[in-house]
Amino acid sequence: MYHRFNENKYPSTNIQMEIFEKQLKIIEEENIKFINPVELKEQITLKKNNRKILLTIDDGLLSFYNNAWPLLKSKKIPFILFVNTREVGTFNYMDWPQIKELSDNDLVEIGNHSHSHEYLVEEKPDFIKEDILKSMKIFKDKLGKNSKFFSYPFGEYSLEFKKIIKELGFVYAFGQHSGVIDESKDFYELPRFPINEKYGEIKRFKTLVKTLPFKYKNIYPDEKYLLKSNNPPSVKIEFFENIKNLKQINCFSNEGNVWRSSKLNFINENVLNIVISEKFIGERGRINCSLREDGGFWRWLGIQFVLADK
Repeated sequence: MYHRFNENKYPSTNIQMEIFEKQLKIIEEENIKFINPVELKEQITLKKNNRKILLTIDDGLLSFYNNAWPLLKSKKIPFILFVNTREVGTFNYMDWPQIKELSDNDLVEIGNHSHSHEYLVEEKPDFIKEDILKSMKIFKDKLGKNSKFFSYPFGEYSLEFKKIIKELGFVYAFGQHSGVIDESKDFYELPRFPINEKYGEIKRFKTLVKTLPFKYKNIYPDEKYLLKSNNPPSVKIEFFENIKNLKQINCFSNEGNVWRSSKLNFINENVLNIVISEKFIGERGRINCSLREDGGFWRWLGIQFVLADK
C-alpha cells in the first residue's frame, strides 16, 4: 500500500521514486508477478501455489499521477487506486479527467475509499452508510460504475462498518494491518503492507517479499473496535492443523504504547492465546506474529485494533 511519491514533506506516507523503482526491481528479481485486480478471487482461491502482489495506492494524490503512474503505465503493472470522492480536484489531488484516464486502462481499478475520508469507524451506522452511498453515486456519475473494492479510511473498521460495506455490495475491503492474503482470510478484512519512507527501506522490503501467509480459522475477538471496557482484549488465534513448527511462533504487540514480545499460551495444538497485559494506548493497538520457514521465508500475521475514545 502506497500513498505519496516524491513528497518529502510527508515521510509517513511518502516514498521516493528512486526507492520505488528499486522495489519494483526486487519484485522482478524474485520472479513475483503483479496481478490484475479483476483476477483477485481466482488468484486467491485457485492459483494458490505461487507468490504474487496486488499493488494498491490510497487517496488519489497528484504526486502519484505525476510520478508513479507514468512508470507503472510503461511497465504495464496493474494496480488499484483507491479514491475518496470529496477531495477529487482539490489542491494536491487528482481530478476526474485524470482518474477517468486511469479507469479506461484495463490494468487499473479505481477503488472506493469513502466520500469524506473521515474517521468513519467512530460514526453512527447511518452516517457511515450515507457517506459511502454518496461516494457510490459520484462514482456512478463520473465513471459509470461503482467499484467492488473498498479501502477503509485509515484502515480502521468495526463489525458494524464491515456489515455496511457488505450490504452495499462491495466484494473486498482492505485495512492497513500487515499480512499476506490467502484463501483463509476474511475478504472484508484483507491485510496490506504499508510502504513509506520509514517502512519502505530496501532491507525491510526484501524481507516483505519473502513473507508467506499464516493461515488461520478464526481470530478472537471478532470485534476490532475496542471500547475502554474491553481494552486490553483477550486475543486468541485458531490456526489450521499441520502448520509446521507452530510452537516456534513469535508475537509482538504495542500494548502500553511500547513494542514488546508477547507472552504466548497454547490452549491446544492449534489454538494460541496471546496475553495482552496492558491496555493499548493511542489510536491503534497492533499485534504482529511471525514464524520462520525454510529458504529465508517468514509466515506473517498482523492484527489491528482501533481504540474508541469512549
